[in-house]
Amino acid sequence: MSIRRSFGLVGAVSLALVLAGCGGSSSDDGADASGKGKTRVFTADNGKITIPADPKRVVATGYAVPVMIEADAPLVGISSWQRGEPMMTKDDLATYKKLPKVAGEQAAETNYEAVAEAEPDLIVIGVPAPVLGDIDIKRLESIAPVVAIGPTVPSAWRELSRKQADAAGALTKFAAAKKTYEAKAAELAKKYKDVLPQLELGHVGAYGDAAKGTFQREFDGSWGPNIANDIGAKYYGKVKKSGSGSASVSEYPSIEELPDAFGKADALTYSVNADGSVPKPVQYVLDSKLWKNLPAVKAGKTFPLRYTEAATYGEALKTLDAIDESLAPLLKR
Repeated sequence: MSIRRSFGLVGAVSLALVLAGCGGSSSDDGADASGKGKTRVFTADNGKITIPADPKRVVATGYAVPVMIEADAPLVGISSWQRGEPMMTKDDLATYKKLPKVAGEQAAETNYEAVAEAEPDLIVIGVPAPVLGDIDIKRLESIAPVVAIGPTVPSAWRELSRKQADAAGALTKFAAAKKTYEAKAAELAKKYKDVLPQLELGHVGAYGDAAKGTFQREFDGSWGPNIANDIGAKYYGKVKKSGSGSASVSEYPSIEELPDAFGKADALTYSVNADGSVPKPVQYVLDSKLWKNLPAVKAGKTFPLRYTEAATYGEALKTLDAIDESLAPLLKR
């Protein structure tokens, strides 16, 4: 499993709807045992956890890091999140760099002493449930309440980021970012409505293994397609042997299966790095004669997509812009 998988609106009315939809928690008007203030019960991957109703000092790790920064949560410590740096705004990146790092890129790289020194009243762990075994949850719980809210299916970042922001009491700014994203997606869906929904698409992801002669094929809901799905893109087919999480929306066929995988595609997209460079696993596919003989490739209908690993509404705005830039030639055909 790649490291990525380890850690993969506003106005009173809309905000009220968001708050009303937070079914993962219930409030308790009484003070907690230490007398520090009101608490509520929050449903997380690690169970129903009693947390502060209004946290003042939050530690976040994994996928929760960019969410908390964007939502302006009261952070006092975070894990390293280098893979997300290219998708951060200038201000968010500055905040990220200034915050104390209490953990590394992987869950096992948690510095428990540094977490304790940050004196959090809430710890939000943004890793998938299977990875929680790499963390000493009991030790963290001795410092502050711990809620684990980790990635599942790639497209689930929308709901998971809401839950993470909710836990930290930071839904207001989150709701504004959601509204902005949805407005942009609707605008692009209208722009491409006469072209994009009619196409049968295929996507090459960045996590194939050239050494093993495989490539990553991603379907609707996976990292590469899921934001394009919001503007009308449809990726045909489904996983042959479905697993859990990302394994339910992506698979790793051998390079010899390229014609079977993408022979019926009207157009093809593929993941590239934030700077537009092509990852080695994708370049392996693009260099294949089988790729070059695909009908969509011969027709010149191949499109690179940047920021395919976006997992917040702020990041996904960059993805929408990148998709629009890449797919623009479709409107000229």
